[in-house]
Amino acid sequence: MKKVIIYTDGACSKNPGPGGWAFIIKYGEHILEKSGAEKETTNNRMELTGVINALKSLKTSCDAEIYTDSKYIVDSIEKGWVFRWQQNNWMKNKKEKALNKDLWEELLNLLKTHKTKFNWVKGHANIKENERCDKLAVSEYKKLQKET
Repeated sequence: MKKVIIYTDGACSKNPGPGGWAFIIKYGEHILEKSGAEKETTNNRMELTGVINALKSLKTSCDAEIYTDSKYIVDSIEKGWVFRWQQNNWMKNKKEKALNKDLWEELLNLLKTHKTKFNWVKGHANIKENERCDKLAVSEYKKLQKET
């Protein structure tokens, strides 16, 4: 199984508002960068979209070490919250629905294909790849703002 390192980030101008996502995949000496944007979204949706698009870009099942500054994603996966939400019909508790069900379902489906480990990194802490993802994601939503 190929071992890849993935860095992801999401950014939003307002929450909700225009947002951008980005990822960097490193496999040996190979590097793939991609980014995109949505006109009306949230920061958490863009964080999830970055991870989803990174995993969708892998052509075969991989051992993926994923780095993100999103505690929302890391804690939801690594602490098992998202699996409980899914078991409870996408409810966080008796009164509160889990947000972003559509993206979580897509991500959980991708996790069946790949061996993954999610790692939290502090944002804006001079981690080169995380800083690059942030720059790409912000650039994407700024392009949208110029269009409107």
